[in-house]
Amino acid sequence: MKNLMWLLQLLLKAAIFFTLFAFALNNQHDAVVHFFFGTTWSAPLVLVLLTVFVMGVAVGVIGMVPRWWKHRRLARMASTSTSTEPTVTATSSADTTHGI
Repeated sequence: MKNLMWLLQLLLKAAIFFTLFAFALNNQHDAVVHFFFGTTWSAPLVLVLLTVFVMGVAVGVIGMVPRWWKHRRLARMASTSTSTEPTVTATSSADTTHGI
């Protein structure tokens, strides 16, 4: 059963790859992106789409970072404040082991 799931996942990944590859081959025409002040950029359409996708992912990650830091800080504070583990203190040097 495990091998069957692995094979199905591999086939799904291959199908997605070949679909995207065919999309890239079908969109090799030049696209012109017009920026401000008359500046233009001419590149294959698939490269323009890939660039815009990467920029969107970067903006999403940058927008998510402050909230991620806040949740990490709150989780760290919660784990240190609700720690109910008793602290172990060594009463004599004979009771402690060093593992050397």
